[in-house]
Amino acid sequence: MITMKHIAAAAVLVSAAAIPAAAQLGQIGSALKRAEQLKDLQVTNEDEQRLGEAVSQKIRDRYGVVQDPAVHRYVSLVGLVLAQAGSRPNLPYQFIVLDTDGVNAFAAPGGYIHITRGALALVASEAELAGVLGHEIIHVTQKHTIKAIQKGKMIQMGANETLGNTEIFNKLVDKTTELVMAGFGRAEELESDQLGIRLANAVGYAPGGLTGFLTRLTERNKAASGQQGLFASHPEMQERFDRIKKQIASEKLASTATLEDRYRKFIRYEAKPQAGIAGVEAGAAGLTGGTTKKDDKSDEEKPPEKKKKGFGLGGLLGPGDSEKKSAEVTGSAASRGVDTERNAKGGAVKAAVPVTITAADIAAFKKEGNLK
Repeated sequence: MITMKHIAAAAVLVSAAAIPAAAQLGQIGSALKRAEQLKDLQVTNEDEQRLGEAVSQKIRDRYGVVQDPAVHRYVSLVGLVLAQAGSRPNLPYQFIVLDTDGVNAFAAPGGYIHITRGALALVASEAELAGVLGHEIIHVTQKHTIKAIQKGKMIQMGANETLGNTEIFNKLVDKTTELVMAGFGRAEELESDQLGIRLANAVGYAPGGLTGFLTRLTERNKAASGQQGLFASHPEMQERFDRIKKQIASEKLASTATLEDRYRKFIRYEAKPQAGIAGVEAGAAGLTGGTTKKDDKSDEEKPPEKKKKGFGLGGLLGPGDSEKKSAEVTGSAASRGVDTERNAKGGAVKAAVPVTITAADIAAFKKEGNLK
């Protein structure tokens, strides 16, 4: 018996037969040729600088910049002491303090390191600051963001195309910004912990500084119903503590400088509780410069978003529309599982604060703190 299924199959065979064999081979050949013309993303040192600058601009546009030259100078001195002892000392590092109460830090390619005013308020010593900045510097020196884009083949170019192509470069900037704001994977974060602690110890800072900051941050997040801000993923935090403790013991990391007094001399911010942090208003510019669109359902009616697994210093924004979906946030939103740190309101001034630091300045700073 002939069924409708048989008739459909016969129709498919007739359709295929209607295309000459030579034409079919030609289509396959064209597809293969197009595939061969695509090449993996190649990023030169110059491209990396352009990319980092563009990503940094987006981050600054989102959170604003603290307009205090003394604060920027101090943070830059700590950062440069670390960076010069790292594996890429010749990068033109910039250390930028973001004007927001949210607690976070971000590393953009090329040496653009950002830390929030809220994070500085939670830090208790120069050794803790060195632990955070050292972690972020390792993300840059190990090219974690660029490797993630290359590995995931998020951007591919034609055989004759380069990052000089504006459309391709802008697409790369968007992808890189998403990755920087979303945080890195488990392997990258553990590597940054390990190498960052080793780097801080090498210049004379107590290697337990990072643990001290993480402990305080864990306490801060206890009352929240969901993950909040940087280093907030659980239960992975305990794994971090265990690894850091084991590393300090096995590598005999014994530097002792903590420099609490010098830290308090320059940084006088007071940490705001999560419930007191002002959030992004509806209609505010999003990360990529768009505007927030109001959905038909309120946040209370929507199912909770899936949390990104993994953990990281930069774990504020997930890729895509995550900021748009959670833009209407107030300080009390943490009770609904919204990341208050991530959605913290930023300052109005976006301009970077220029800082000039000489080799003599760094040498004097190290001498004053008994650093190596």
